[in-house]
Amino acid sequence: MSDLAATANSQAPTASRKAGGIVLAGLGLLLLITGPWFFYPGFLMKAMCFALFASAYNLIFGFGGLLSFGHAAFFGGGAYVAGHAAKVWGFPPEFMLLTGAVVGMLLGALFGVFAIRRQGIYLAMVTLAFAQMVYFLALRAPFTGGEDGLQGIPRGHLFGLIDLNDMDTMYYFLATVFVLVVMLIVRIVNSPFGQALKAVRDNELRAASLGYDVNMVKLQAFVLSAMLSGLAGAMKALVFQLVALSDVHWMMSGEVVLMTLLGGAGTLIGPIIGATAIVTMQNYLAGFGSWVMMIQGAIFVLCVLLLRGGIARGLASLWALVRNR
Repeated sequence: MSDLAATANSQAPTASRKAGGIVLAGLGLLLLITGPWFFYPGFLMKAMCFALFASAYNLIFGFGGLLSFGHAAFFGGGAYVAGHAAKVWGFPPEFMLLTGAVVGMLLGALFGVFAIRRQGIYLAMVTLAFAQMVYFLALRAPFTGGEDGLQGIPRGHLFGLIDLNDMDTMYYFLATVFVLVVMLIVRIVNSPFGQALKAVRDNELRAASLGYDVNMVKLQAFVLSAMLSGLAGAMKALVFQLVALSDVHWMMSGEVVLMTLLGGAGTLIGPIIGATAIVTMQNYLAGFGSWVMMIQGAIFVLCVLLLRGGIARGLASLWALVRNR
């Protein structure tokens, strides 16, 4: 009987977490559906693009333990090529997004072959160096528009039928893509590959001794993360119909690291919360002018001091405390 009781007690937290995940997913879907009724759709779409970018980065940073400072190359590179494909080659929106994902995947494979053999700050420097190459290519290449950026990207018709120039239609299409990609990330994290990735993060030598090809696991995670980052960049290009040099600048790489840390690295919902929080601050604090950076810095300091595991873990701890009492 005692064994049965112990088994039941050990299964209770798992069941509780699953129930909590279902509730959060339901609330998230409700917010996505009703969001345009309360907020400007353009703001919500920007938040979704960056939430997807941060979730893609979290695959290697939060679950893989790899610090990359070059993810702007995948985000902006996918956006530039996808935007050019739509504007010049006449790609429809579904193929435009696919193009961004493929470009991110190819760049990720190229960068990853060299980067994954390094660790810590050395890996960060290698990825930053490659990303700077992509930045100067975007600055000089004729099809990118240089400092003016790539403008006038058409939204087109989805499957040749649905006009995405309508704001509400564009929003719900983007929300559908966002939900599908988040579901894919959840599946990856909870798959045997995701467990292997977390094992490599926690103890690389032990994972190798258990028979895992550590470098291959890292490379696969790097390519997946880059592919989804390219997709996020193509989504942003489709929504705002332009791509700027800021999309491939090193500050964009730092911004996605900040989003992931603020929300909670290594959690599924953390990057979404972090990206939404930063986009919200950028959007609603713009009226404070030069004080924006000061206000943001103060908020980040408070979050670091009070919510050391990120907003997601802080909220989870608060909820557990309230529930227990």
